[in-house]
Amino acid sequence: MSNRISQCFAHAKADNKAVLGIFVSAGDPSAEASAAILDKLVENGADMIELGMPFSDPMADGPAIQASSLRAIKKGMTLAGTLDMAKSFRARHPDTPLILMGYYNPIYIYGKDTFITDALAAGVDGLIIVDLPPEEDSELCDDARTAGLSFIRLVTPTTLGDRLPVVLEKAGGFIYYVAIAGITGTKSAAKDTINAAFARIRKESSLPAVTGFGIRTAEQAAEIAHISDGVVVGSAMVSIIEQACAEESLDTEKLVNSVGTYCRSLSEAMKRS
Repeated sequence: MSNRISQCFAHAKADNKAVLGIFVSAGDPSAEASAAILDKLVENGADMIELGMPFSDPMADGPAIQASSLRAIKKGMTLAGTLDMAKSFRARHPDTPLILMGYYNPIYIYGKDTFITDALAAGVDGLIIVDLPPEEDSELCDDARTAGLSFIRLVTPTTLGDRLPVVLEKAGGFIYYVAIAGITGTKSAAKDTINAAFARIRKESSLPAVTGFGIRTAEQAAEIAHISDGVVVGSAMVSIIEQACAEESLDTEKLVNSVGTYCRSLSEAMKRS
């Protein structure tokens, strides 16, 4: 497990709070604005960053994140550009965990071994590859883990039976519980089902577990922060960027400040007082 990831969760536990993870797509709405957004997120209490690797067919994502990925691609963002962004972020923020999230196709084209080497050199802590199940571990997971990258597993409401030990066998960093069945950003999570899921997950693994998908408000985040070790917000954050891009002219400073204000409200909700 990456020291940055484990230290992040340890510090949050000591402070009696949940970890706040924020997802944004690299290069959305532009490379420059994206870098400023990342800085503003850390400044306003994001404990961990999930940086999306833009892909033209993000099948597990809902409309907001799909649009985010396509905006970034249209602006010229590539996997190499995402890794450059990660490297620059690491230079500015040496202690904040950075997770790359996305799909295997761009990695396959880039070259698996080169990708692992470059991700480590960029200061990436872990990977979430949504379309590589445990049966495909030889494609990326095994070599990534050997090299020192945490391979973070997604657990869904349909994974909680006999398949759960299979999914968690090689999990690293933390476990990401997908609180709703279906694509991102289209429904809201239910507290009772999350409670039941976490009871099952904690029987199988001692890794920290976070909840994502369907969390939009600070009130929702506060409720889930009392159940989970962490909360991840993606679609709602990306929607702020989308709204800014819909304006007649993009006001980057206004966008970055809006992102910061929303992130601060979520960060305050992580406290378990």
